[in-house]
Amino acid sequence: MAVSSPPQPPSRPEGGDEDDDNVRVLRPRRAAPADAIRPTRAEINLGHLRHNLRVMERAVGRTGRASSPGIPEIWGVLKADAYGHGAPAVARTLERAGIGGLCVALLEEGLELRAAGITVPILVMGGYYGPHHRGLEEALEGRLTPVLYHAEQIEALARLARDRDAGPLAFHLKFDTGMARLGASRHAADELLGLVSHTQGVAMTGLMSHLACADSSDAEPTLAQLRLFESIVRAAKARGLAPRHCHVANSAGAIAFAASRFDAVRPGIALYGVSPFEAPPTEQIEPIASDLRPVMRVRSEIVALRTVADGERVGYGHTWRAEGERRIATIPMGYADGLSRALSNRGHVVVRGRRAPIVGIVSMDLTTVDVTDIPGAALGDEVVFLGTQDGPLGSAQVTSEEIAKLLGTIPWEVVTSISRRVPRFYREP
Repeated sequence: MAVSSPPQPPSRPEGGDEDDDNVRVLRPRRAAPADAIRPTRAEINLGHLRHNLRVMERAVGRTGRASSPGIPEIWGVLKADAYGHGAPAVARTLERAGIGGLCVALLEEGLELRAAGITVPILVMGGYYGPHHRGLEEALEGRLTPVLYHAEQIEALARLARDRDAGPLAFHLKFDTGMARLGASRHAADELLGLVSHTQGVAMTGLMSHLACADSSDAEPTLAQLRLFESIVRAAKARGLAPRHCHVANSAGAIAFAASRFDAVRPGIALYGVSPFEAPPTEQIEPIASDLRPVMRVRSEIVALRTVADGERVGYGHTWRAEGERRIATIPMGYADGLSRALSNRGHVVVRGRRAPIVGIVSMDLTTVDVTDIPGAALGDEVVFLGTQDGPLGSAQVTSEEIAKLLGTIPWEVVTSISRRVPRFYREP
């Protein structure tokens, strides 16, 4: 497969600034492939991304781009720079593949996608527009659909409609059905839906919530959330409100709970090829989870080799001691790149198709690996920190699930932790 980096369309520079009440906002610049000197990079397989979209479409009963009654649309979640994969390139790929819409957490994430030329609907799910609801103007100017959950937000949107003499301004209304994070209280449903139905200049085109336990082996918490959400949908319809999109399902919900699919589903981690289920999936959903293909592969190369004698120590704090003569390789990737320091003396990499242990403390920029048991290991050999490698000694992999288990976290954190100083190289089959 050829390695390429899709050109970025004209936009405000990532390192640019905005002046607002004398506050200067600097946007971090992602490392560009053209500027890459060291061999450390994240390779993003866009063919796998499209494949995973098709897997999710089959999981919810979609057979093509055309809308069908009772079949939910797919709205891909691209928050946190598309889970660390690079939002503009991911968005362009999904848009061309026919995705129904995209979801982001932050206003600036949505604006970045519009600057990149994305035209499909974009939902800003974070729902935070400052204590004075600032940012709604920018959302509307960017043709973004805001998620609201306070009466004050709805009134602010209505004022904008009046001030601009605009037609009804669209938004999605969010209710908290058991996440206890964002969303209107279930007890405020009647009052809030009443306000929406009587407020001129706004149009509730979506009604949403978020599932807290869809990846759990215990289905009851999710079923309870779905029952509550269904009651809110009925209450909205009783007031004459007919949102086009009712949606609650994340990746796990969309796969495991048919009742959660409504008019749209919002897969995130599954699009990037990681199973959303921590426990082994059931027989019913295992074929779907196992068909997902990881989209990100993180690799570097050996830049130094040395032999250490029996008893010699390696790295900060001398936490690793050689037992017998050992061959140590140095790789230019460290915790500033997203390789957790907690993998020191615990994690593994793949060299020449065989796993090798990380030894010593992971430094900010460098990591040392014991390649004594990797015959032929040499300067310039590829080292895979995340993903699969086929080499002369076989085939082996390091998965985000494996890393997450070692760190006591989840794969979501592993992929989103790959820092912006690691350039993304985009692969097309």
